[in-house]
Amino acid sequence: MYLEFKTIQIICCLIAIIMVLSCCNYVAKEKEYRGDLEMNKQQNIEKETTKRETTKKETAMEVTGESETQIERHMPEWVKDAVIYEVNIRQYTKEGTFEAFAQHLPRLKKMGVNTLWFMPIHPISKEKRLGTLGSYYAVADYMNVNPEFGTLDDFRKLVEKAHEMGFKVMLDWVANHTGWDNEWITEHPEWYLQDSSGQILSPPGMGWDDVAQLNYDNEELRNAMIDAMKFWVTEFDIDGFRCDYATGVPRDFWEQAREELTKVKELYMLAEDDTSKALLVKAFDSNYNWKLYNDLKSIAKGAKKAHQLRPRLKEMELLPEGSFPMNFLDNHDKNSWEGTIISNFGEDALPAMTVLLFTIPGIPLIYSGQEAGLDKSLEFFEKDQIIWDDLPYEALLTELCNIKQSHPALYNGEYGGPIEFLETENPNILAFRRQKGEDVITAVFNLSAEEQQETALKLPEDIKILIHGHGPISEGFKIEGIPNQNYKPWEYLVFSN
Repeated sequence: MYLEFKTIQIICCLIAIIMVLSCCNYVAKEKEYRGDLEMNKQQNIEKETTKRETTKKETAMEVTGESETQIERHMPEWVKDAVIYEVNIRQYTKEGTFEAFAQHLPRLKKMGVNTLWFMPIHPISKEKRLGTLGSYYAVADYMNVNPEFGTLDDFRKLVEKAHEMGFKVMLDWVANHTGWDNEWITEHPEWYLQDSSGQILSPPGMGWDDVAQLNYDNEELRNAMIDAMKFWVTEFDIDGFRCDYATGVPRDFWEQAREELTKVKELYMLAEDDTSKALLVKAFDSNYNWKLYNDLKSIAKGAKKAHQLRPRLKEMELLPEGSFPMNFLDNHDKNSWEGTIISNFGEDALPAMTVLLFTIPGIPLIYSGQEAGLDKSLEFFEKDQIIWDDLPYEALLTELCNIKQSHPALYNGEYGGPIEFLETENPNILAFRRQKGEDVITAVFNLSAEEQQETALKLPEDIKILIHGHGPISEGFKIEGIPNQNYKPWEYLVFSN
């Protein structure tokens, strides 16, 4: 009986052990199963993330028209708060020389300008010349200066003085064509576009009879053009180029040029174009914001309303990574061929438009004479001096340069903050905020010639007003107090947190 009891006891113990082992095995298998599930889940998440990232890259490449990934952008840091001033040497002073212009550097420095873009400084071709003095864009020699402006040594002294004062210097570069007596035409006719009979042609379909079209199928031309650009960087320490009619030249040339120039120095590259986002992937940092200019001009003339700017301003975010547009109200083309800044925008709207230009994303441009309220279209092929008797917009531009350069939220490109629109119900009111770190800037505009009411937008009481005004510049831009739902014609208000 005792033996039977012991036997049963042993059997029970063995059964218990087997059951325990079975449970442990089950638990182990369950953990393994759950681990596999978790791993599969994680793998699925990673696959989905990769898929989304790939889709974003494909979308970005589709937007830019680029089949390659974005390369590292070699843009100098000084661009972050740059304000560009376009210099028209011929018309700037009575003398029209580098030396005479240099006398204006202290005034421009005080105004807050920190980047000088010189319209083409090269000798101008005499053959097929337009007018008495010809077009700046009919280059006779890429490695010399127009004797009308001075000598190479005069320009070197100007650049050195500008650098000593903290300015950066950009050259206007004309790579699509040359003047008809450029030595390349006689020494290297194969560098030019020719018809079936061997005759060199002007740029097709442009009506520019005073210049000859270059042919970038020729590798020697490409190397010579890059060498000419390098000359100004190595010998004169130039900080950047504004490239005329950028889409007239193959994109792969600009990419090749940028790569070679970067080996010498990091430069800021501006393309005269707004049609090819692909140019902004590898070759250029900025392009022209012509569409915004047209919108602002339409608003100033009452043909559009403020709310129609929203999609245009958000559109800037679709530019290739790290790039941004150059915004302007005037430049040499607009002034000479399409009317003055006063005739295009009107004295009442101009201050508000100028404030807007300095607070939205993008790098602002000031054209020669803009601070004087230049109200005449300068001759393009003749001498036509800017009159500097009065500078009604200088104080406003000085204030705006200071605000932009003092607030990281308003910096250019990725250095600054994105635009965030504030809720409004009135289509004539534009309100937005930009933030970078702890710096927050808010701007409100009545972009119309009539008083407007805005009840949806609530302005805080405890703010630091940076600039506030309405109407013509004579009304001032340091008005105290904030609007109480009612905004005067062309009123603008910019404040910080």
